[in-house]
Amino acid sequence: MLKRITYYAILGVLIIGVYGAGGLVIEELKTGEGCPKIMGIPMCLVILICFLIPLIAHILKKWNVLYFLFAGLACSIALVASIMQLLGYAECPKTAFGTPMCYYSLLLFSSLMLFKILNFKL
Repeated sequence: MLKRITYYAILGVLIIGVYGAGGLVIEELKTGEGCPKIMGIPMCLVILICFLIPLIAHILKKWNVLYFLFAGLACSIALVASIMQLLGYAECPKTAFGTPMCYYSLLLFSSLMLFKILNFKL
């Protein structure tokens, strides 16, 4: 029962992440100002890919290495972006309430990693 709950918790978090990052990518495509870029690459696109690959791996119940690779990469990006936001060296896109989205990304990807580890242990 708990294994099933963690499965659907992971699925829910991934869907929320795809929806959020997808909205930023659409804004980026429309205006060119949806998210920060590194070497010309929109980071919201990287984050969207880092949600999509784990989503596919999770649904297919295989490729766990890819799940952790992409979730870990995005978690690292979100951690660095959050630290830079806190220190004033970067500006993450903000929600309607003014909260930097990199904080939410860090929370989502950390949760994904913890939920998947818990799911394995069950």
